[in-house]
Order: sequence, then C-alpha cells, then structure tokens
Amino acid sequence: MAVDYSALKAGGFMRQKQKDNFSLRLRTVGGTVTAEQLRTVQAVADEFGEGYIHLTSRQGIEIPFIKLADIEEVKRRLAEGGVETGVCGPRVRTVTACQGGRCCPSGCIDALDLAEKLDARYFGRELNHKFKFGVTGCQNNCLKAEENDFGVKGGVQVAWKEDACIGCGVCVKACRRGAITLEEGKITVDEEKCNNCGRCNRSCPTDAWDVTSGYMVSFGGTFGNNLKFGEGLLPFIRDEETLLRVADATIDFFAENGLPSERFFKTLERVGIDTFKVVVEKAYKGEE
Repeated sequence: MAVDYSALKAGGFMRQKQKDNFSLRLRTVGGTVTAEQLRTVQAVADEFGEGYIHLTSRQGIEIPFIKLADIEEVKRRLAEGGVETGVCGPRVRTVTACQGGRCCPSGCIDALDLAEKLDARYFGRELNHKFKFGVTGCQNNCLKAEENDFGVKGGVQVAWKEDACIGCGVCVKACRRGAITLEEGKITVDEEKCNNCGRCNRSCPTDAWDVTSGYMVSFGGTFGNNLKFGEGLLPFIRDEETLLRVADATIDFFAENGLPSERFFKTLERVGIDTFKVVVEKAYKGEE
C-alpha cells in the first residue's frame, strides 16, 4: 500500500533519514502546555518513540522515532490526553509568544491570549508557503517579532498627567531612548524617540501617566537561509479588532498574490511593498 507522505507531513509527521521513522510535531500555542498534556507526551515518547522529545526553536514539541505502523495509534493516544498533532508544509504554522503581561512585569499586552486568538483564527490554513506569526509582549522582544512573516510587539502610548506628577525625574532616568525631558517641573515626551516601551509608567511612583496598550506590527520577516527583518508599515494599533483586520488582509494578500514555494517577503518584493501597504492601510482604517 502506497504511503501518502505529503498527507503525513501536513499532519505533523516529518520523515526521518531512518526508513519508516517520523519525527512528530505537536500543536502548541505560545509555548504553553498543560501538565496533563506533558504526561501524555511522555507516555507516547516512552512507548512509541525512544524515550525523549525535542523542543524546537519555535516553542514546539517533537517526538522522534515514531514508526509508520504506529501512527494511527499514536494519534489516538495523544487525542485521549488532549494533545493535537501539528502541521508542516505550506500553511500557517505554530504561533509563538512570550507570556507578556500575564506574568512578566515588562509585558504591555497579554501575548498568550493574543497568540491563542491568532491560532484559532489561522492555524493550519493552506497557503503558498509556510507562514509564521510571532507575538512578543514588549520592546525586550524575547520572541524576535521582526523575524516572523507577521510579527506583533506589545507597547503602550503614554500621556503625562501633570496634576499627579511630583517632578521627581525617575521617568527621565528610566527612559532608555532619551525621549523624556523634565524642565521647570514640566515633562515633555519626544514622540519620534519614544518606542512605546512603558518604562516611564512602570517607574513612576505617583501614577502620573495615562497608558493605552496596543500593538506594533512588522511584515515580511524571515529567518534561516534568508535573513530579513520585517518592516513596520503602520502606526501604533490601539485595539485588537483593528489588529485582526490587518492580519486578515495580510493573509488574504499572500494567498492571492503568492506563488507556490514563495515566502511572504519574496511576494512583497515581487509584487511591491507599496502595493501591499495600500492594502493594510485600508484594513487599519477599516475601509473596504
């Protein structure tokens, strides 16, 4: 009986150099796995693999040395423990994320929550080539947002509250960009220097800043054989609805304009980044 290796790869089973052995990629979101799921993965790796797993560079889990004859039983056992198989090939891949504001003091957004929403909306969608989302909670950029096809970085916009300020200057020292000055008791923020990190607000002892959380998006990044930082084409995005409109427009643009085996950044180079910018600007503004 012929083996449909393409279908197996689409379902997360990647052929190894050892005949009839596969490294099974599992579905994870933002590097988060429950203890119950881990117990299931351990049991499958012990019984059907070689007693170990591999943690990928994109927060995924792989179980090597799954035998061809065991694939259906492995899928059944994993499903019983609430573990889904991942995907490979030309489709939307695992969404990576840090923990963001859920746990991290520097986090400006709940990166895991956003990753779960992006995963539910796009994971496994068939495209011309693989497409990667990455979400990082702040300017520390632990998830290297610009190395993704669609990178999201959390940030804040701040507005000084004069009545609450005591003129201590702590925010001036906290700002790593030199964007804040204090003169004659007045705070000034240089918007061109500000990178929306929120350190001024976190350092303030009197809560003298109004803060609006939001997102900074980059497009067309990649890592590997071709290194390219994604480009920021839009202003600060202040709400999730707008962000998802922009993401929808990006995915649709790639689906409509990309060629087979062409990464997103190559599509942008061929079609023209300005052409794409018009599309996402319309999505940003909520225009048809």
